[in-house]
Parts: sequence; structure tokens; C-alpha cells
Amino acid sequence: MPHPPVTFSYPDWVDDVVGDWDRRYAADADKMRLAVALSRVNVERGTGGPFGAAVFERDTGRLVSVGMNSVVRFNNCTLHAEMVAFMTAQQRVARFSLAGDGLPVHELVTSCEPCAMCLGATLWSGVKRVIYGAAREDASRLKFEEGPVFPASYQYLEARGITIVRAVLREEAREVLELYRRSSGTIYNG
Repeated sequence: MPHPPVTFSYPDWVDDVVGDWDRRYAADADKMRLAVALSRVNVERGTGGPFGAAVFERDTGRLVSVGMNSVVRFNNCTLHAEMVAFMTAQQRVARFSLAGDGLPVHELVTSCEPCAMCLGATLWSGVKRVIYGAAREDASRLKFEEGPVFPASYQYLEARGITIVRAVLREEAREVLELYRRSSGTIYNG
């Protein structure tokens, strides 16, 4: 039996949410609004879980890629919003690391504090800054299992030059989690 190829595509609504792919985002709050919008529309359209992310060039604010949770849509436990954002950013710059020679410094903006898998991938992705909205405990209230993430996990990343910015627009990001709960969204890792 031949093995089917692993494929991924954005939902058809992504261009509508992003709007201008060439827009520059100056403030962390503006970047987070995009990540939260991706998470919200993902829930509203029934295309995935309540998580959105984006990769930006840190110094210019240029949007490189976006990600939305696609676990259920593609039957793939690795397709968290952060992972999708990393995969599409690396494909766009044609490098396996966003910290390669000649590349600008990149950052990840995510609507919720990364789970263990996504936090681990952050180190290998090459981003030098992580900004998150909702906190781990916000996702845990919905029974999402975030895995083994400890204060030492963040200390490890920070010791390797990755800056962590916490709770940017936390309430707005938390509202999307609540929307998902009210809509009886699938909890796929509990």
C-alpha cells in the first residue's frame, strides 16, 4: 500500500483575516491582535482549535507567516498554530532555521502560551523572541494538556538568547478560549 503524502494548506479564510500580507506591524499589541484574530476565526469557521500564531521580522515588523491550529482538520497532532507558523515561515525563507546567516531576527507571536512541543520547537526554529497572550492555566481550564513546561523551560530558552514576553492582550486571547468552550470544540489531547 503506498503511503499518502503529508500535506498542509491554510483554510480559505486566511487572506481575509491577514488582509495586507505586506503590512508592517509596529507594536506587540498589533501583532497579537492578528494572532488572536486567527484563533477566533479558526473557531468561528470550525477549521480548528482556539490558537493562532504568526512569525514576524522583529526589527521591521514584517509578517513572514501565520499559523492556526489544524490538528483535527488534518488528523495531525503536530499541527499546533506555532508549528504551522514555524513550518510556513521556514518554507518562505527557504531555510530550516529562522536564525540563518543573512536572515533578519524573527519572533513568534502566539495567542496562548506554548505547550511543551511548541516551546521545544521554539528553540530549534531560530526565533529570538516569543510573545504570548493567554496563559497556560487559561488553556488548562478547557482541559487542554499543555505538557511538561516548567519555569526552568523558560530559563533554558532565555539563557540561549530568546526573549519571552508574557500576557499581551491576555483577556482578548482568553475570550477565544471561552468561545471554543461554549461551542463545544474538540479537546484533542486530554
